[in-house]
Amino acid sequence: MAHTPAWRTFRRTQDLTVLTAVLIYAGAVLHAFARLPGDRSLIVQRTLLWPAMFLVITLALPLLVGAIKRPLARYVWTSFKAGFGQTVPSVLSGVLLLGSAAAFMYWQINGAAQGGRYPAGVFSGYGAGIGILAAQAILVRVLQVDPVARKEIEVPEG
Repeated sequence: MAHTPAWRTFRRTQDLTVLTAVLIYAGAVLHAFARLPGDRSLIVQRTLLWPAMFLVITLALPLLVGAIKRPLARYVWTSFKAGFGQTVPSVLSGVLLLGSAAAFMYWQINGAAQGGRYPAGVFSGYGAGIGILAAQAILVRVLQVDPVARKEIEVPEG
């Protein structure tokens, strides 16, 4: 069976949100390597290793722990039903949120480069955010096989 255009658009938006967040993060890490003080091992630890741990935790827990998975799946389904990711304003609001997070990361990097606080927390927080976005994108696929959701998102072929 084929999916409704609204579901395909929603699924695509979820995937592109994860991809955009990863690309923003990669750009921030490259910027950090060029600007942050300290040796490479410190920068790797603060921009890659710790954030990767937070990403794995926030990706795995919602997929493995039912008490987290069910509410997050309901949130994803409610987001679809509300039209998120299917209209220009909702997509633009998502882009605005990602852009704001990116601007905050770059601002933190530049502040640390001028002697301010080291931005380890912002990288870990953004890594955690990517994990949650990826979990939501995976839960979209889980919903596709849910019998109740399938009735609303599939259209008969033919």
